[in-house]
Amino acid sequence: MENGQDRMYREVTERFLRYCKVDTQSDEESGTSPTTEKQKDLGRMLAAELKEMGASEVFFDEQNCYVYASVPASGGSAGKTLAFLAHMDTSPEVSGKDVTPRIVEDYDGADIVLNQEKQIVLSPATYPELHAYQGQDLIVTDGATLLGADDKAGVAEIMTMAAFLLQHPEIPHGKIAICFTPDEEVGQGVDHIDLNRLGAEYAYTVDGGALGELEYENFNAAAAKAAFHGISVHPGEAKGKMVNASLLAMEFLSKLPPDARPENTEGYEGFFHLTEMKGSIEEAEISLIVRDHDKEKFEEKKTLLRSIAQVMGKQYGEGTVTLTLEDSYYNMKEKIEPEHLFLVDCAKQAMESLSITPKVQPIRGGTDGARLSYMGLPCPNLCAGGHNFHGRFEYIPVQSMERITALLVRIVETFPW
Repeated sequence: MENGQDRMYREVTERFLRYCKVDTQSDEESGTSPTTEKQKDLGRMLAAELKEMGASEVFFDEQNCYVYASVPASGGSAGKTLAFLAHMDTSPEVSGKDVTPRIVEDYDGADIVLNQEKQIVLSPATYPELHAYQGQDLIVTDGATLLGADDKAGVAEIMTMAAFLLQHPEIPHGKIAICFTPDEEVGQGVDHIDLNRLGAEYAYTVDGGALGELEYENFNAAAAKAAFHGISVHPGEAKGKMVNASLLAMEFLSKLPPDARPENTEGYEGFFHLTEMKGSIEEAEISLIVRDHDKEKFEEKKTLLRSIAQVMGKQYGEGTVTLTLEDSYYNMKEKIEPEHLFLVDCAKQAMESLSITPKVQPIRGGTDGARLSYMGLPCPNLCAGGHNFHGRFEYIPVQSMERITALLVRIVETFPW
């Protein structure tokens, strides 16, 4: 007979396969909130499932696309409320439409052909971490889309945890709050969150990578745009007159240190990342993101951008270069240490009790939890289990999702209510 935990493990995979087929791609250029209406399709689905499983305080914010719910305290526990959050949207970088997931059972360590016709292959020669999952079951794409494990794996794991706790009221715990957010991938995930409705003192996002990852440090982040204004003249008569805006953009980029690019950095090393470039002779524009864990180095990177713009403006004429800089989020470490470090310790102990090796490391990115921590809700980040996020080579081991679901339950069981 199938026991409750076995059923929980099976359900997390079924949920994930169901959720990843819903197109929830966000769009940073839309100017609306949520940035795409289609995210609401998953929001409504999750709200309906939460009601069906018997969750309390289920509410779907139809206007802003947030899902709220709770699991009541049981076993006499009361007082604190702990929240778990994940985001529903997927990255704009690769299509999330018509996702066709496939389970590779008992992976043998060889190349996985995602698309025979286009010869798209997921290979351990390129992604050596695949070797760690021999004998496990991997969920992959068909090579045409991303998978959506970032962060529908986190959504599925939280949903399955909630269902399990509701089916087992004998497990003592305080009140559990749940929230699923839109637009995290475009930096707007908690723009319209209702913290009063959430009602939690502490939280975890379930939005990390491989099993065991535990993060309470993230980048300080800023977005930069530089606009270049040139002068178009017939090239036959251009000497001393033409100012090529596209070449100005290239010159600006050439003044940034080559070793401070994402492809040349790791760990605590920050970077400048060119995300978009467009232009002509008269007008050109580049978009960059600026990242660093160290606040002082973060400010130095922004100062360098301002300095380059200023120098080029003097060289080519006032108004030639227009730079805009806007901070996006900050390192949550400042809000976790030392007062709320117990959240990290609790997760580590829960992992160790399940024979999961904790990998405490800095996030080379950001999560909703970073902004929430600065909004007064301390919120470290837990693993969700996936690899190669934001691309067609994304995959997630079934066994990782199962163990992370068990981890969430164990955190609830051992949390210092």
